[in-house]
Amino acid sequence: MARPALKREVVDYIVSHHDLNMRRACRLMKQSRSVQYYRSIKDPKQALRGRMREIAKTRVRYGYRRIHVLLKREGWQLGKNQMYRLYSEEQLQLRSKLPRRRKMVVRRQAKIKPTKPNEAWSMDFVADQLANGMKFRTLTIVDVFSKEALAIEVGQRLRSDHVVATLNRLAAAGSSSISFCR
Repeated sequence: MARPALKREVVDYIVSHHDLNMRRACRLMKQSRSVQYYRSIKDPKQALRGRMREIAKTRVRYGYRRIHVLLKREGWQLGKNQMYRLYSEEQLQLRSKLPRRRKMVVRRQAKIKPTKPNEAWSMDFVADQLANGMKFRTLTIVDVFSKEALAIEVGQRLRSDHVVATLNRLAAAGSSSISFCR
């Protein structure tokens, strides 16, 4: 079930964008109109929130408990539950665990951004099956700059010699400096 505050925003959106009246929009969202018209009189405690942000910025590793102790020393009157709620609303939470460093992280090379046709090609295999159950593969080679399909080779088995022959044929057809990207 959605929170009333979220439903209030949805009702406001419906009224402003879909030209419905408030009564109909509230009925559509199953929101009582008294809840829709209610305006909170609770103090937003902007000064306290600002001080919390300052402490969290200077003391980066302090959680809400330590910040609560510092605020109480400064004379602020608030309970730990209220402190936790404000801390969460300000999104000052710390990560509970540091991420593990993976030893086998592979660094990707930056993608080549071609400036003219035939500067970079991309190739991919696509496999599919006919209605009678016969499988086939296609090798597609595309120019990255112009998005033009340079070659589409179709066969039941496309081996490496087929790939090499297709690339050699395309390279001989008129492209001098070509780099491949995946």
